[in-house]
Amino acid sequence: MNKLLLTSLASLITVSGLSAGEKKLPSMPRNYDYGVVENYFSAYLSGDKSPFSTGYSIKNGQVKDVESRVWQQWVNANDSFEEEKLPGAYPSLNDGVSYEWQLPASLEPDARMSYFIGRKGDTEGKYPFYIYLHGSGPKQMEWITGLKISQSFDDDPAVYFIPRIPNEGPYYRWWQKSKQWAWDKLLRQALLTDSLIDGNRIYIFGISEGGYGSQRLASFYADYLAGAGPMAGGEPLINAPAENLRNTAFTLHTGENDYGFLRNQLTQITGATLDSLRRESPDAYVHQVELEPGRGHAITYGVTTPWLKQFTRNPYPKHVVWENFEMDGLYRDGFYNLYVDKRSNDDESARTCYRMDIDGNNIDIKVDNVTYSVAKDDTSFGFSIGLLFDKTYTPATSGVFTVYLNDRLVDMSRTVTLTVNGEKVFAGKLVNDLRNVVNSCARYFDPYRLYPAAITVDLSSMTARQ
Repeated sequence: MNKLLLTSLASLITVSGLSAGEKKLPSMPRNYDYGVVENYFSAYLSGDKSPFSTGYSIKNGQVKDVESRVWQQWVNANDSFEEEKLPGAYPSLNDGVSYEWQLPASLEPDARMSYFIGRKGDTEGKYPFYIYLHGSGPKQMEWITGLKISQSFDDDPAVYFIPRIPNEGPYYRWWQKSKQWAWDKLLRQALLTDSLIDGNRIYIFGISEGGYGSQRLASFYADYLAGAGPMAGGEPLINAPAENLRNTAFTLHTGENDYGFLRNQLTQITGATLDSLRRESPDAYVHQVELEPGRGHAITYGVTTPWLKQFTRNPYPKHVVWENFEMDGLYRDGFYNLYVDKRSNDDESARTCYRMDIDGNNIDIKVDNVTYSVAKDDTSFGFSIGLLFDKTYTPATSGVFTVYLNDRLVDMSRTVTLTVNGEKVFAGKLVNDLRNVVNSCARYFDPYRLYPAAITVDLSSMTARQ
């Protein structure tokens, strides 16, 4: 066989979605034992994060059934997993019933997170889910106050989760790694109750320290949220990149005269940044950022959740911006349909930013390493508070990431083209694979993000594989 023919055959194999030497997947058996999947999920929940490796091709007409069966195995594994769980039935929020979770001692010593949870109003459908974070006064007083004001907000019907910070002093931050453990657990457990909680209507908000926390968490967990509403806060945007909020409704209210730690100035900067982002992308970055005239640290709290409740998450956006920033030393592994197999940044001196745009069946992804420099700061409080930052973007040349796909993002019956940093790395038909459904379920724990297809890209070699 001549060299030209060999080259042509290799090219055809790559374009079809199979790399040279990769075997064609066997078809999904009609009598497949889904208990294998439940066992994998049980091991995953217990700490074994190795990927599910048994691959079977799935016909387009079988995908929904396979996804449903895989999700049921995830529910079964979680039901059997020994851990403190959310209550099976939610009482009325007016009853003030509380529960608590033990946080890992390795993340924070002697940390028990007490929480109120309860329903407001009744509905024949699913409940929106609100997470309220209290401020930095004495924690018991702040927690009780949070319950009382949450009961008064005009946002029925709803289910509320109102945690109490476990410890004061240096652990009084809602974004520390021990609390990230709690948020991961909360989202995972809440999303299991898909018949009760609307997974596309989850909101986070808070006041003062809870405002700082909810702004950081909104940027960090934007892909799970329909909206976020910090109040009387204002983070430097290095701590909460506004770009991540492209598909998440965001409101921030702060007093015009709230000078503490430059909250009024930082709120203005957040609003101006979101205004600029929306001018660039008029169909994105829905926001309402206001300085309340004449107000100091105390503002009008009741306007936030009525504004938030009108928004619903789109779990399948075709345009995503994700600056994968570290929070207390931890990174997210996934965001919407993107998953990081190996980070591109070597350390915290840089971050990786992913920009995905899907037009028809053409997927364009840009991956950059991002560095910050302070353009303007303030030292009037005895330490530097960054107000404005310059960002430098450099195309990433290392790292591995996966883009998960389904029929809500592309036409699965037609050829899909993936371009990364200006270079076409894949063109071919996507293969539905049981591995993708199982792995995306475990990685996102989200009933709306079970993906049958995936393309993995190695940036160091600019190669892609299914």
